[in-house]
Amino acid sequence: MSNSISTLLTRNLSDVFGENDAARRRAAIDELYTEDCVFYEPNGVYRGRADIDRVAGAIKATHPDFQYQIIAPPEELGDTGRVPWISGRPGEPPAYAGTDFIIARDGRIAAIYLYFDKFFDKREQHFTLESKH
Repeated sequence: MSNSISTLLTRNLSDVFGENDAARRRAAIDELYTEDCVFYEPNGVYRGRADIDRVAGAIKATHPDFQYQIIAPPEELGDTGRVPWISGRPGEPPAYAGTDFIIARDGRIAAIYLYFDKFFDKREQHFTLESKH
């Protein structure tokens, strides 16, 4: 099955890294990732579907109630794409933010790069602006 880059980006957040059910997560990985996929993040590099399944499960286990929320539409350029997101408990301020950048091949994710982003809620932004004057 061939997916658009935007679909790959959004489903990766919801169906892989946001999924608590191990069987559904693994089925999504098999559908969305190439066999030789690579996941790069600040703490390591993970190769292959089984490795990505293992790390996605470990991440979700540390905070099973967190949800990802896309904060801007996915962008596509050639065979790449990116999407910014926040994550945290529903109804609470985000715990962290990031941007996923992917390289797609034949409608699947061949490589994914996770960048953690700084973000500010309105109180922090107001404080920062006020404190500079």
